[in-house]
Amino acid sequence: MRLIRFGPLGAEKPGLLLADGTRVDASAAVCDYDEAFFAGEGMARLQAWLASGKAAEAPRVDARERLGAPVARPGKILCIGLNYHKHAKESNMAAPEEPVLFMKATSSLSGPFDPIVLPRGSKKTDWEIELAAVVGRRAKYVEEDEALDYVAGYSIMNDVSERAYQIERGGQWVKGKSCDTFSPMGPALVTPDEIPDVQNLDMRLTLNGEKRQDSSTRDMIFPVSFLVSYASRFMTLLPGDILSTGTPEGVGLGMKPPKYLRPGYVVHLEIERLGAIRQDVAPPWAPVGRPWRPEAARVETRQ
Repeated sequence: MRLIRFGPLGAEKPGLLLADGTRVDASAAVCDYDEAFFAGEGMARLQAWLASGKAAEAPRVDARERLGAPVARPGKILCIGLNYHKHAKESNMAAPEEPVLFMKATSSLSGPFDPIVLPRGSKKTDWEIELAAVVGRRAKYVEEDEALDYVAGYSIMNDVSERAYQIERGGQWVKGKSCDTFSPMGPALVTPDEIPDVQNLDMRLTLNGEKRQDSSTRDMIFPVSFLVSYASRFMTLLPGDILSTGTPEGVGLGMKPPKYLRPGYVVHLEIERLGAIRQDVAPPWAPVGRPWRPEAARVETRQ
């Protein structure tokens, strides 16, 4: 299954993306894709509703309708730093002996096609394509060989990062990771049965049509199964929590000289079997959760 949420910011409804590309409203089957849904056998109810043929009778969702993040605000967004061999190398850092864990504020979550609104004073906002795994049931001290059984599905996340806030402003990384719109996610939550091998997915990011990241989950230092198991040793993972598994090489910070996002730029992300998402980069005064396009005919779009 491919779970989507659609509608205005803060008023999204649950839906499904069918195999033929049709979007249907799933409100008749479930209330939303939140912690209660995942914890209360919601996936099984949704699968039964789909198998019954009732989805064919459900209201269609217009393709122009806004998509929100495919899960409602989670209990936590847990992220992994330096989890790709080549990214660690471009960062001039040794591959970590254990996963690097950090958090993003849940208020940073946004839809897959919502704009990235640069925060006030931003000078070094960067892009990071990542595979996101959503927890399907309560996980605590999970063994690695059972860890993927706790995953409800996978999606694409752009772990947007303001490097000056992250690195130059003291403290931990959370300040540079948690601004509004800094976690675009989608377009759908894809269930594991549609992903034969989560450690063999090609992933690409382009900026203004130019390739910046081109890698595969094969390059992960720690696979998804280990990350779920490892994280569950330090905290209880709750249904609906998001685990973003790290980015490959090709971020702006690693370029020589470094290059960062500016208003008018366009970021396009794609992961094999999960689809594609896109964000326009907007100035601080732009609205959050609504489409934004520069009105001026001349906008600098090349670095």
